Amino acid sequence: MKKSTILFSALAMAAGAEAQQAPTPPVALVKPKELKMGNNVRTDNYYWLNERTNPEVISYLDAENAYFDKVMAPVKDLEEKFYQEMKGRIKEQDESVPYRDNGYYYYTRYEKGGEYPIYCRKKGDLKALEEVLLNANQMGQGKTYFQIGGYEVSDNNQLLAYGTDTVSRRLYTLRFKDLKTGKAYPEAIPNTSGNAVWAADNKTVFYAKKDVTTLLPYQLYRHTLGTDPKEDKLIYEEKDNTFNLGVGRSKSKKYIFLVLGSSLSNEFRYLDATAPTGEFKTFLPREKDHLYDVEHLADKFYVRTNWEAPNYRLMATPVSNTAKSSWKDVIPARKDAFIDAFDVFRDYLVVNERKEGLRQLLIMGIKDGKKKYMAFSEPAYTATIGVNPELDTPVLRYNYTSLTTPPSTYEYNMATGKTTLLKQQEVVGSFKKEDYVTERTFVKARDGAMVPISIVYKKGFKKDGSAPLLQYAYGSYGFSQDPSFSAARLSLLDRGFAYVLCHIRGGQEMGREWFENGRMLHKKNSFTDFIDCSEYLIKEKYTSSQKLFAMGGSAGGLLMGAVVNMRPDLYKGIIAGVPFVDVVTTMLDETIPLTTGEYDQWGNPNEQQYYDYMLSYSPYDNVKKQAYPNMLVTTGLHDSQVQYFEPAKWVAKLRAMKTDKNMLLLHTDMAAGHGGASGRFKSLHDTARQYAFMMLVLGMRA
Repeated sequence: MKKSTILFSALAMAAGAEAQQAPTPPVALVKPKELKMGNNVRTDNYYWLNERTNPEVISYLDAENAYFDKVMAPVKDLEEKFYQEMKGRIKEQDESVPYRDNGYYYYTRYEKGGEYPIYCRKKGDLKALEEVLLNANQMGQGKTYFQIGGYEVSDNNQLLAYGTDTVSRRLYTLRFKDLKTGKAYPEAIPNTSGNAVWAADNKTVFYAKKDVTTLLPYQLYRHTLGTDPKEDKLIYEEKDNTFNLGVGRSKSKKYIFLVLGSSLSNEFRYLDATAPTGEFKTFLPREKDHLYDVEHLADKFYVRTNWEAPNYRLMATPVSNTAKSSWKDVIPARKDAFIDAFDVFRDYLVVNERKEGLRQLLIMGIKDGKKKYMAFSEPAYTATIGVNPELDTPVLRYNYTSLTTPPSTYEYNMATGKTTLLKQQEVVGSFKKEDYVTERTFVKARDGAMVPISIVYKKGFKKDGSAPLLQYAYGSYGFSQDPSFSAARLSLLDRGFAYVLCHIRGGQEMGREWFENGRMLHKKNSFTDFIDCSEYLIKEKYTSSQKLFAMGGSAGGLLMGAVVNMRPDLYKGIIAGVPFVDVVTTMLDETIPLTTGEYDQWGNPNEQQYYDYMLSYSPYDNVKKQAYPNMLVTTGLHDSQVQYFEPAKWVAKLRAMKTDKNMLLLHTDMAAGHGGASGRFKSLHDTARQYAFMMLVLGMRA
């Protein structure tokens, strides 16, 4: 086939621009393909867009980008203004709060104009000479994409293992550096998960290899520094493709953990770090619907588990006996509190809990069992356990933020109760927290569930339906969306927008049941929760359907796709980032990255009931002849999570079927993947693009 047959409208675009007419969108060629599952047959007219290496596919994406540029031309200067505003709020020369680990203080810093962090440390004292471990600016120079995965320092503080990705497929190359001499070791191990774990001998590392097709980490290897990686020992291979594999080390440094996990069950294995050639022991074999986490302290393993505890409980067991029969409650299960995470210290346990959707910090003395909650005053906030690598300290490092409070790092002395602010992220310019208002309320969903929402706007905001509003949610995988500050968001708030974060089902904001009621055969609750929140915001006159925008990315892009099919009349505009919209086709294709591990989230469409249910909401399959709001859809050519062709096909089908004359734009980053552009400034262009789109829709030019 000829490129011109597919992209005939590219010529029309050029002619239209010449004549000062509205640009004409590209039209993808229709090539029907039948997709069969048992007796079920679907026709996909745009399946050919899956062909990543087909030059005609690239030409089509380029044409969509050209169309995007032409439509957005009237606000190009505003997009640049947004970018400069957001960049201007960032303190360019900045550094993180150092943390102490094994005699060194570690931190990252940014130089003026630098896109990437510089990883540093100082020995013994913060006044000591700085040692640069990795300078990502130098390493990423000349590359369209660059990312450092993880980095680990050996027990003797002399060796560094780290992973790099230059494509954005999250296939990291593992490398090693001698910190004493500054020289790199010759070996480079491709297609890893990006991190490695050192054994106590300072020469052995364990790492996870990924399947280059599915991108699942599935093999554990042992490597001896200075040897040929081709000789590395395969320690374990996971045969169940609904599970993936990870490797870590206990906080005590005593054990190396092999973690085999799916979304609903997992399994820990452990190995004495002083005996790297030994055999891993199974902590507890995997069981259906059983999730647990393990940490080591002294003569015990502490276990966060949902065994007979939907909201989890914290238990302990002797190192000598990890059988369930020896597990004892430390913090029992409760219906009103969900245990999200925990950390161990010599004399204390720290637990991150959720109550009514907000994260709290619980401190418990190991010897006396006394418990204390830390108090926070804002109506919507996020408090999380920070970086605490040392066991023998009474000081807890924790992080705090809210919709109006910039990210802040605190230390809390668990013995004395004293709290110290170490750093609050500086917002360069005229930002004042007291100029903004945050609210938290609950919206009654159609089935009676109470959905929490977090709201922020600038003082002077009028609840008369006249203001624009951006509504955001995710609602999948049990990932909770907590209220947090965004300096970039100020550009919207200062222009009269309100921002609303909806904590819909599918996350775990309200406990494990909140997640269970937003997955599998209950997935539609996520969509209707979001719609019910939209109706509430309109009813309470925070906005109107002529000023309401909705945004979500990845599985949140699925949310956008479902919502816009169900209630397009509610929204003035939709922003769908890297959206997972071709649910049935993707979940039937086990060669697509990460598919098999998703069965616990969406169901296995090879089973009829799940096939039928997915088909009933899959955004791509449910596009119909109706009016749709203005839409901006974004993707990345190298996306490792949601393949670029899902949003590309979706847009092509929407173009063919929608009955309105509203904007429908597709923007593909030809050099990036799921997370968008790399670098702290480059990524701001993505946000500026989204904001400019909303302003264009509203006819605002300032």
